[in-house]
Amino acid sequence: MKRVFLSIVLAGAVSSAFAQKSEITAAKNDWGLFQLTSSSASTPLAKKLESLAKGLAHTDKAIADEKSKVMPEAWSYRALFASSAAILDSTSTANADANLKIAQDAVVEAKKLDTKGSEKDNINLAETNISNAIRNGGVIAYNKKDYKTAYTKFVAATVINPNDTAMYLNAGIAARLNEDYPNMISQFKKVISLNSPQSKDLYSEIISTTLAKQKDTTAALALIKEATAKFPENTDWIKTETQIYIDRGDAAKSEQMLVALATKEPNNANYQVLLGNIYFSQALKLQADRNKIDPKKVKEFNEVTGKMNALLDKSLPFYKKALEVDAKNQGALETLKTIYAFRNDTKNYEDIKKRLDALPKQ
Repeated sequence: MKRVFLSIVLAGAVSSAFAQKSEITAAKNDWGLFQLTSSSASTPLAKKLESLAKGLAHTDKAIADEKSKVMPEAWSYRALFASSAAILDSTSTANADANLKIAQDAVVEAKKLDTKGSEKDNINLAETNISNAIRNGGVIAYNKKDYKTAYTKFVAATVINPNDTAMYLNAGIAARLNEDYPNMISQFKKVISLNSPQSKDLYSEIISTTLAKQKDTTAALALIKEATAKFPENTDWIKTETQIYIDRGDAAKSEQMLVALATKEPNNANYQVLLGNIYFSQALKLQADRNKIDPKKVKEFNEVTGKMNALLDKSLPFYKKALEVDAKNQGALETLKTIYAFRNDTKNYEDIKKRLDALPKQ
């Protein structure tokens, strides 16, 4: 009886091992069939997903068995089926995410077991699928205006590929649309760190957001310093910096900074314009205050007007100097036109207007 019983057990063990190995063979066959049929545009999505689910089911059985679960191909094909389903399933985010998790876990196991590298190609393909599935998931969420999920997906894509500037950029845009400005800034800074050709524009957006949304002038000044070190030709940031100091009530700091720059680059008309703007912007602020004065308070009105004109007098030499350096400097011409209009200086107004009208239309 013992001998018969033993032979039955052994036979059963052989049968079980063969059965589970046949599950791997079936999975391989299903994968080959899927590759043949999936390339056809006429194959419905539901049919493709059904085919992948069938192949994945074979790997469910293979990894459930003690003997076949140590075979690397059980996991590599599992990763292929699940990662492909994660890419293709645009109808259910939950199902796509579930398959993505299965694929990621399967890749980990496949790499651990594939000591001979026989499944290297399948593993690489599954990893590519996983990366694309995550990216696709981000795009799908973005198009649904689910910016929080889109951000999470795009960031996950950068974990897989730390040099993917497009995904950092996408993550930053998604964060911005979700009004998550700290993460927007963080992601845009990563794009800049990878020397993207969009770095200059991203610096401008970061600086603008830091000022407008976060109201942090100290951080903005630090960003401007960093940005101008990389792009010294950008005078817009210098203009922003001088305005910060003016808004802080420190016009002297603005002037000191710009005088140093103008001395270093005497032929840079933009610095002269910015120097003029220090006083012109203060005059505009006084004008806003003057507009609030009761018309009956003539003395107070005239006092403010006098202060405005004093500031405009200080600004004029800088705009004129800018035109000596660059006769077609539009910024200087536009501001002079405004000043002369305010002062009813018809002769100078008409002269400047003619020069502006003669400029090439942009």
